[in-house]
Amino acid sequence: MMRTQIPVWYKAVIPGGYMVLTTAFCLACSGNAETLPGEGEPVDVAETADSVPYADIDLSHWKITLPADLDHNGKPDEYQPGDLVNYGYRDIAALSPFMYDDTTDVSLVFHTYPAGATTPNSSYPRTELREQMTPGNNYDNWSLTEGGTMKGRLKIDSISPDTVNSKYDYHRVIVMQIHGVISQEDMVTYGFDSNHAPPLLKMTWIDGHLFAYKKTLVDESVSGVDLYDDSSGTWTDVKHDFGEVGHDAFTVEIEASYGELSVTVNDETHVFDDISMEKWPFENYFKAGNYLVTTDTTGFATVKYYELEVVHP
Repeated sequence: MMRTQIPVWYKAVIPGGYMVLTTAFCLACSGNAETLPGEGEPVDVAETADSVPYADIDLSHWKITLPADLDHNGKPDEYQPGDLVNYGYRDIAALSPFMYDDTTDVSLVFHTYPAGATTPNSSYPRTELREQMTPGNNYDNWSLTEGGTMKGRLKIDSISPDTVNSKYDYHRVIVMQIHGVISQEDMVTYGFDSNHAPPLLKMTWIDGHLFAYKKTLVDESVSGVDLYDDSSGTWTDVKHDFGEVGHDAFTVEIEASYGELSVTVNDETHVFDDISMEKWPFENYFKAGNYLVTTDTTGFATVKYYELEVVHP
């Protein structure tokens, strides 16, 4: 499905909001919230007396999914771009425990924990943004031929210890994704009854290291309609370890195009360019925020975003 390619730059200023962290949020490891990421110097609030600092992030092409079902409709609560822009998210009481501003370090905070609601294809909680190229429309997405770039600066501020799985010290958290989706055109062509597809890329924090997990074909000779099978028998993960980021701020830039996926973390770039990138049959959308990989009721994570920007050519 082809569309006219119009440059789309997402960039605007978010004003202040709620600071609602409780002491429970600080029980595990945490970073230093009093320094600007990458700067190593405290924010001088006195210098910004006339304009309190807020993260420079545009929400006009993002909806957010929460880990709670406060309206009791059997699904995770979601808020559309129209609810979030023009400072609207600050006035939504249901959002304040999960998404809020921290003016002490100029960040937009995403907090999550198992609060009783998950999306249909997952058992894990999330406070996560989902890209919408047309605000309010989940069906307008992009192909690798069209491409896209997402850039962010963020850090894991706090996260709970993993007391169940001896393999990990702390719970894992996914902070960025490129998620696949079957296009409406292909739904009709092949008669599919679901548009579900796997994530092409998951940027995952594991015990202080940042990993890129990229989907690749188990059998590179697979073709045609068989490519749309989203099971682990068709698509599996390959990974790259970008090394330790700990609880310091780090930058991520993801550039997706036909046949190639480039991921840069701080100063290290890794390129995925296997045949699976050329055969990827799905459309895509970016995700960013806090997707906590646990069902442990004591689990939690707090992710701070300082910058987030998306561009499509």
